[in-house]
Amino acid sequence: MKTIKILGTGCPNCVKLEANVKLALEKSGINANVEKVTDIVEIMSYNIISLPWIVIDEKVVSSGKVLSVEEIIELLKSNCCDDNSCPETKDVETPKKSCCCSGNC
Repeated sequence: MKTIKILGTGCPNCVKLEANVKLALEKSGINANVEKVTDIVEIMSYNIISLPWIVIDEKVVSSGKVLSVEEIIELLKSNCCDDNSCPETKDVETPKKSCCCSGNC
């Protein structure tokens, strides 16, 4: 299962991004754990310049802006099949061509 971290100190943009991530997961059907990281020392370990950030499986995928639900869904789809978190690849060794990223992961 994917781990998505929302890095931010609790500002309105960070709160909105977290809400958009949760809604994107719900709409896409992709399974993931969502973690809110507010500890400044942990945030600084990512060498961040501007908040908020989205980190998927320890890979920074967005920084300094509030992505829309649709933009987040596209990010999730492009990163969905490597761990079988996509509903269409669950319990399958190789991603199906009908997977959310068309098997291009």
